[in-house]
Amino acid sequence: MKLKVTQKRSLIGSTKIQRENLRTLGLRPKIGHSVCVANTAEMRGKIKKILHLVTVEEVKA
Repeated sequence: MKLKVTQKRSLIGSTKIQRENLRTLGLRPKIGHSVCVANTAEMRGKIKKILHLVTVEEVKA
């Protein structure tokens, strides 16, 4: 099972750690950009820190 992460809000006003988490997930700073990431505890922790900036869906791999 993988997670599809889509950026829904701008990074303006976000902290440096939030911007770094977005970048390490593979998202560019562009609204609407999506990536599929592994469903691991590490990735879920990063997503939890920026949950207000992204939407998350489970997809079958």
